[in-house]
Amino acid sequence: MRRVVRGFWGPRQESVETLAGRWQLTVNRLTELLPTADSVGASAWRWQQIHMSGPATEFRPDMDPLSNALRAAEAADDWSDQVGFPLHLVAAGVKGWEIDVSGNGGGISPFLLQSIVIAIESPDAAGTPDSELLTLVADVWEPDFGDVSDYDVMDALEDDAGFSVDDPAVGWVGYLSPRRAALVPAGMTAVRKELTGGGALLEIASREHTEAVVQANLRLRDAGALQPLPRPMDRAAL
Repeated sequence: MRRVVRGFWGPRQESVETLAGRWQLTVNRLTELLPTADSVGASAWRWQQIHMSGPATEFRPDMDPLSNALRAAEAADDWSDQVGFPLHLVAAGVKGWEIDVSGNGGGISPFLLQSIVIAIESPDAAGTPDSELLTLVADVWEPDFGDVSDYDVMDALEDDAGFSVDDPAVGWVGYLSPRRAALVPAGMTAVRKELTGGGALLEIASREHTEAVVQANLRLRDAGALQPLPRPMDRAAL
């Protein structure tokens, strides 16, 4: 079973050290939330870095290696401060589970959203803490919006509700930054949780209820809670 936990935001210039700290927090909290093999701790996960070319390499997701990886991206011939600092890590080691984390942070493009995307493959019968995973993304990356979703939901939003790839949207769990959360219409049946860092988590439906997720997105869009950031973007969040 595959799900994606995502967060998106507009231009936000950040240092390598700040981004490395966000990455380290992400990895640490992922390994706390997801199962470990035989109770041996986070070392059960074996991390690798995925490169634009060449094979994956073993990777230790601590501050120094993370900082070095981001600086290496900055030193590449095609790097631009408009795009920011890309990084792609994967992990395995727990039977039936895989983690794939890709992100782009620190960019200042007024047209390109920054993002963190965590894809998790799990056994069909396994429980996955979706709300806690999205809270992780909200706490660590301070996005404008985010969600827990899958291809069925994404396809339904595009085919049945006219959402495009770059449009703000939510899955069966969604996160909205403070200004977006203030526009959530009264009477929505979603379970709402205010987060300490600002914004709100919305538990909209169970995973299999795709139509309920589509209808919730339509209501949120009509209320203005899912309006795109104005282009050119001049801020990270609505």
